[in-house]
Amino acid sequence: MTDTRTKRADARRNYDRLLTEARAAFAERGTDASLEEIARSAGVGIGTLYRHFPNRHAMMNAVFQESLAALLERSRELAGAEQPCTALVEWLRALITHAGEYRGLARALLSASHDRNSALSACSVPLRDAGERLLSRAQETGSVRADVSIDDLMQLTNAIALAAEQDPKDPELADRLLTLTLRGLRSENRPC
Repeated sequence: MTDTRTKRADARRNYDRLLTEARAAFAERGTDASLEEIARSAGVGIGTLYRHFPNRHAMMNAVFQESLAALLERSRELAGAEQPCTALVEWLRALITHAGEYRGLARALLSASHDRNSALSACSVPLRDAGERLLSRAQETGSVRADVSIDDLMQLTNAIALAAEQDPKDPELADRLLTLTLRGLRSENRPC
């Protein structure tokens, strides 16, 4: 029985080391960082990495759970805001910031949005649902056009983050692109 507990503890330590090394590698080299290097840095073999994370998206999903939780919490805080359109805009900005934190994340989230079988859908589906609630409230007040969908907004936020990633020398690019996008969201009757 002691061997089983030791293996479980060892497996947990391996998992934690892999996550720590993946976070560091993704931050330094982007989400395309070598999985072999991550395993080596964690002091485990590639087989151990794949036992814990069957593919890159599964590893990315695990790495981004903390950020996901923060974004979901922020959406809950904003859900009762007095100005639903302002709340939606604030949340979209937070989403763009998140997608831009790691080089390659925006591209991966864009591809995962079309693939419900992707391990990253565990990130994108709750974000989509949270955004849907904020969008619906803004639409109910007439601030946002009725024909705007959350899928459109998710694609746009990822595209904005991807564009900003391609031009890191312009730190204001994402905000400018979001501002342009928001002009198209507004209802003719009520601005955001």
